[in-house]
Amino acid sequence: MAYLLISVTMLHIITLAMLFIATMEKSWWVWDPTETSDLWYNCRFDNSTGTQLCETTKETEWLQAVQVLMVLSVAFSSVSFLVFLGQLFTMSKGGLFYFTGLCQIFAGLTVFSAALIYTLHQKEILPDSKNPTSGDFGYCFILAWVCVPLLLCSGIIYIHLRKKE
Repeated sequence: MAYLLISVTMLHIITLAMLFIATMEKSWWVWDPTETSDLWYNCRFDNSTGTQLCETTKETEWLQAVQVLMVLSVAFSSVSFLVFLGQLFTMSKGGLFYFTGLCQIFAGLTVFSAALIYTLHQKEILPDSKNPTSGDFGYCFILAWVCVPLLLCSGIIYIHLRKKE
């Protein structure tokens, strides 16, 4: 039982870290190694100064939806982890972690929605001055998609998990 508890806790911490990185890092779309776009900024690496030059992204409804859904997923997963820790020490023997599991499942569904919106509406989200066909999805976008099955599996495990002692 201890190994299962440690495994579930580690899975939760790993997915929470991946969600946070996917939400905050600067690589949802990459045009070339020196020019990227994320949910918050469009950045270009300046070789002469060796720094990233960033400007805020153009606020569109689709981008705002993706931003809100990604922040909500981090919030759901964080609340889920805190509730899990609280339930671990206060719940009576034989109790189930329903609320924790449902929060994880909601986090997975919000990440799924955000990544799907970004996939389907990338032309409206990306800057007008750039051609979306000349770039590729970045590692943060891929991390978001990887989080979806991990969060859903984690949620299902939490729902079936019983407190033994």
